[in-house]
Amino acid sequence: MADTLSKDLKRISQLEDATRQLGTFKRAIGLGGLFMIGVLVFTLTLGGTGNAYWFVVVAGVIGAYMALNIGANDVANNVGPAVGSRALSMMGALAIAAVCEAAGAVIAGGDVVSTISKGIIDPAQVSDPDTFILAMMASLLAAALWINIATSIGAPVSTTHSVVGGVVGAGIVAAGADAIAWDTMRSIIFSWVVSPVLGGLVACAFLAFIKVAILYQPNRIAAARRWIPPLIAVLAACFTIYLVLKGLGHIWKPPFVVTLGLGLAAGVATQVVMKPVVARQSAFLENRRKSVSSLFTMPLIVSAALLSFAHGANDVANAVGPLAAIVHAAQGGGIAAKVTLPWWVLVVGALGIAFGLVLFGPKLIRTVGEKITKLDQTRAFCVALSAAVTVLVASALGLPVSSTHIAVGGVFGVGFLREYWANVMRPAHPKRSTIRSDFHLPLDSVGDFPPIAPAGPTRPKARKAQKRRLVRRRHLQTIVAAWLITVPLSAVLAAGIFLGLRALIPLTS
Repeated sequence: MADTLSKDLKRISQLEDATRQLGTFKRAIGLGGLFMIGVLVFTLTLGGTGNAYWFVVVAGVIGAYMALNIGANDVANNVGPAVGSRALSMMGALAIAAVCEAAGAVIAGGDVVSTISKGIIDPAQVSDPDTFILAMMASLLAAALWINIATSIGAPVSTTHSVVGGVVGAGIVAAGADAIAWDTMRSIIFSWVVSPVLGGLVACAFLAFIKVAILYQPNRIAAARRWIPPLIAVLAACFTIYLVLKGLGHIWKPPFVVTLGLGLAAGVATQVVMKPVVARQSAFLENRRKSVSSLFTMPLIVSAALLSFAHGANDVANAVGPLAAIVHAAQGGGIAAKVTLPWWVLVVGALGIAFGLVLFGPKLIRTVGEKITKLDQTRAFCVALSAAVTVLVASALGLPVSSTHIAVGGVFGVGFLREYWANVMRPAHPKRSTIRSDFHLPLDSVGDFPPIAPAGPTRPKARKAQKRRLVRRRHLQTIVAAWLITVPLSAVLAAGIFLGLRALIPLTS
């Protein structure tokens, strides 16, 4: 009777949770719709006549829709690990990321943006401005639709690749295959492999170092005081260079030697500041893994904010670049590879990303931070450090990479290292579970190694150990499949939308 009652109560609780989530989703849809209606009303007040006027109105709404989807999907990579490791609450992450994304877009989004992502199409190959406008509208809408679909199935995808796919599909139909820069496309395809592999390997390397140098030392606290300040210094140096090159590149472009010097100075200053801070924070901590992980909390919060700022500065172009091109062409400016960005276009991109994050972002944040593998502050710090280091290394080598693929690759990397350590390293060193720390805490009491079964005649017969799976393969398969089909599916969608628009709209100005 009690079991039946317990099951019934559980079903009622699950139903209540599902109803609450449905209500939240409906509210999010409603608020997102209000934002798009607001953009529609604003664009209607701009004035004008003929196709040019309506092109701007429709493109403004599509740009708002795209910005919402970028916020819902792409920002999860910046704050997901911090939320999954409990360094940030969901509400705190949403607030920090929304402010930093919008600030990055408005402050450092740039006055001039590329109209055609990554130089995929030669503008000279497009026959007339109206055809160009329809191609840009089709590519923007196709990318937004695919990102929306990917978000609904819980797959973080590259918004840049989505826009590229859309531009390719619409460009082939509008101007022919010869108009596409296929060398650039090959580089982008190469980045599908390079980005996650590099991100995963770098994250693995840092986590392995932290395990050996800190977590598996008899006195973890002393090891943490020695190694955590220089690790945070490396993060600070990388983020300084990353922000100057990527986040502030539209405002200030110093020589590379100056940028490198700024990064080195930031690293040294961080080392000097963090050494006494870590010593003070660790003064009364227990000699446990969880205590050491807590020392990474503040660096994780700062890195999430900086990544969001840089993301807003860079990826706002994915929403507003094609929109700015449409506005420029519709207002008689013709077809151009780069255009001056109207203030309202940048504001639409910034607000759309922020609203999309707050309204629809939690699902992908949970996927990246919680559902792929279990993250604590130490593992999440390795993912953040991997994102900064990998982008810089790839930029120095001239390799095209995706920040989305790097971050998610880093999460998979630390997860697979956990599996390797649990299934290979620990069984190979069973005696280490009896090592005592300076504070006389057995390592197995904090989960570093599996406990040893008691000796004696009551000890059960040994069974062949099953391999532990610490990465959810279902999410791995979903995400990889989404990455592989992003460009081709966006291209097909854009081609179909372009043909539909061309059939409905007469190409006369």
